[in-house]
Amino acid sequence: MKNVKPDTILTHAGSNPGANHGIVNPPVYHASTVLFPTVESLEDAGHSFEGVRYGRIGTPTSQAFETAVAELEGAYKAVTVPSGLAAITTALLAFVSAGDHILVSDSVYGPNRLFCSDMLKRMGVEAEFYDPLIGAGIGRLMRPNTRVVFVESPGSLTFEIQDVPAIAAAAKDAGAVVMIDNTWATPLFFRPFDHGVDLSIHAATKYMVGHSDAMLGVITARTPELWHRLKRYAVQLGTCAGPDDIYLGLRGLRTMGTRLRQHQATGIELAQWLRNRQEVARVLHPALPDDPGHALWRRDFLGASGLFAMELKPVSKQAISAFLNGMELFGMGYSWGGYESLILPANPEKLRTASTWKSQGPMIRLHAGLEDIGDLIADLERGLSRLGEAA
Repeated sequence: MKNVKPDTILTHAGSNPGANHGIVNPPVYHASTVLFPTVESLEDAGHSFEGVRYGRIGTPTSQAFETAVAELEGAYKAVTVPSGLAAITTALLAFVSAGDHILVSDSVYGPNRLFCSDMLKRMGVEAEFYDPLIGAGIGRLMRPNTRVVFVESPGSLTFEIQDVPAIAAAAKDAGAVVMIDNTWATPLFFRPFDHGVDLSIHAATKYMVGHSDAMLGVITARTPELWHRLKRYAVQLGTCAGPDDIYLGLRGLRTMGTRLRQHQATGIELAQWLRNRQEVARVLHPALPDDPGHALWRRDFLGASGLFAMELKPVSKQAISAFLNGMELFGMGYSWGGYESLILPANPEKLRTASTWKSQGPMIRLHAGLEDIGDLIADLERGLSRLGEAA
């Protein structure tokens, strides 16, 4: 589809009723073996990644989802994998070899950091973490063997906005591939390929699925060459997602625009309310005008999702427990992006090596769900009252 808005792409991309007896939603193909009528057709299929020749390589279900995500993000094509972490690891493994050096933002998702510092290290790949606010200065860290620069903006837990165009330009000058974890913004609120990125990575588990009931990852590639390399290594690694989870991802895409706008509105309102509370030292949300990354967010982003954090003033661990243990609407659980609100204690200072993170008191990460804003504020107000009483 050309010259249509994102909501229209979300509604129609990857759907082909004419090929499915007029059925609106693409059916779920549970498949391993694919039969060929002749030796010639079997041989013609060869090792192509196009069409359908074996369940692990792709089916009409995975292709429909990949078509929709790629069209939404303005990519050449996409590759579906079983989780967001699988999307990160598959992308990295496809573009590094023993002896290579990669640069990774110091604020990345914790499991990404562990993979880089543990498994890649054991494979002979050196992962160097960089200050997320380095901008064009990342050029000073580039080496002849730097193959990948990995960006996450905003940063996981601490929500720094990176100067992606400046980082990408410096990386391109040195011949490195630029990857971004774009899960927070989704293709709706950040357009990575407009800012020099080569591969965009998503934990589709989150906003794309949107209902906390499936594990899914997807990687989009800017060019045919990047996609073919990515797909080849994904097939060699055997990273294929289950058809039912892919179906839930495609179904979730249809309402992602509507949901994400509500997540955004509720998240900003909660952030504004929290920064006026006496218990809160600061709120980390790039859409707030006084946030350090707000200018870059306004320049590069088209919106904000429902995930942000707050730093409390110093209190005891018992007070934090009193605050969190009695929440009624904010559940405590990992992941985010579903319709429900979530809250978790966070410890970002333990995950930094290239930059220092200091906070007055405990950090709390919140995800704004689709509940009524007044009810969410009331739940937080009761929790903060418990915190004050236990302090």
